[in-house]
Amino acid sequence: MLDRPSDPEFSSDPRITRDDILAVLGPDADALMDEANVDVDELIRLINAETTMLPAIVDTPVEPTAAAGTSVDEPDGGLAGAVKTWKKRFLKGSVLAMLITLTGGGAAALAMNKSVTLDIDGSEQTVRSFGDTVGEVLDDADIDVGKHDALSPSPQAEVGDGGVITLERGRHMTVSVDGEQRQVWVRATTVDEALGQLGLEDLKNEGAKFSAPLDSDVPLKGMALEVKTQKSVTVYDGGEKPREVTTHAVTAGELIDELDMKLGPQDRLESGPKASLKDGAEVYISRTGVSVVKQKETIEPEVRTIEDPEMEQGKEVVEKPGKAGEELVSYRVTKENGEEIAREEINSKVLKEAKDKVVRVGTKEPPQPQITGGAVWDRLANCEATGDWSINTGNGYYGGLQFDKQTWDAYGGDQYAAYPHEASREQQIAIATQVRDDRGGYSAWPHCAAQLGLPT
Repeated sequence: MLDRPSDPEFSSDPRITRDDILAVLGPDADALMDEANVDVDELIRLINAETTMLPAIVDTPVEPTAAAGTSVDEPDGGLAGAVKTWKKRFLKGSVLAMLITLTGGGAAALAMNKSVTLDIDGSEQTVRSFGDTVGEVLDDADIDVGKHDALSPSPQAEVGDGGVITLERGRHMTVSVDGEQRQVWVRATTVDEALGQLGLEDLKNEGAKFSAPLDSDVPLKGMALEVKTQKSVTVYDGGEKPREVTTHAVTAGELIDELDMKLGPQDRLESGPKASLKDGAEVYISRTGVSVVKQKETIEPEVRTIEDPEMEQGKEVVEKPGKAGEELVSYRVTKENGEEIAREEINSKVLKEAKDKVVRVGTKEPPQPQITGGAVWDRLANCEATGDWSINTGNGYYGGLQFDKQTWDAYGGDQYAAYPHEASREQQIAIATQVRDDRGGYSAWPHCAAQLGLPT
């Protein structure tokens, strides 16, 4: 029986040692060497003799590779670390090869060389390994396990002949949903599987658009996936009737491009092109158009007056009626959403000259009527209109004696002037005298007549 430590490990000695042999053969070391009829020292000598089978050992640190979840001791520096790494990776094969040579196969090969099935992302392969644990088998197969991978059984679990190891590789994805980006890890081999793991499976039934087919592979190195949800958006285009559209656009600007809607130099997208779209969003486009319009317009004739000293003042006679002309006017018209907001005249062209209207206006002072009792009327005017014979306050009563238009015309006041305040003092008194005599007193001015003690 060999005298060995309870938990042998590879030594950092550049030579092959007893501990190295025990670390390779494990608990079956005695039985295997008995079958090969060799002791540990002879086995070391025989292995060393096969120098052509051993790779060179260089004085370079080599980082050991560990399966996910396993702990790796800090390597010794320099040559010692390189030696341990070499022994771990290559010595098992050398020991096994020597035992098989000595025994002709048999129990040594069966005890150490296991057939293990590796199920990696659903794809199976069979490997032969000398490892006792999951981690050792993966080392022999040169398979690294990342921190985002899922491994079953655990790296420390023992594995026998016919065992199955399942490894699901982690894949990094940059997923953008309507412009909102996140970084995630999945253990899915297809986009469809990844959506399920990310909780986005419902988007498939909601009309979402994906940048990659659902059945496409998610590469081991990862991928970027853009998802655009289906939205119902109402577009208000200038003065047009609003219309509802179904779109996968993420921004208002993208929607405008998708609908092939051209914006003029003065048109604008109210929300701006970078505004994000949600289901039920409203997009407003303000249309500002500038056009030049030409239209015919009437040129009104100018009025030319001729003073006639033989005609009483206030009278006029049309000598020539005149005639309107016509011109073609060009305008620069600005409209916003169908409504005109500005108009600027650019130029005009006279098509037909206008002919002046000639009016003869009387300048002769009309004869002033003979009046009596002027002092009484002045007192009454002072009460009614503070003595202002030309007053017009806009209340429907005119002049010093505050006639209304109807009374003035009824008693012939329009022979002097259209309105009482346009007539002279004497003319207003002459009409007032007719009113007084017709009514038998000053009842037309009840308030001031009572104040002045005049009969009504």
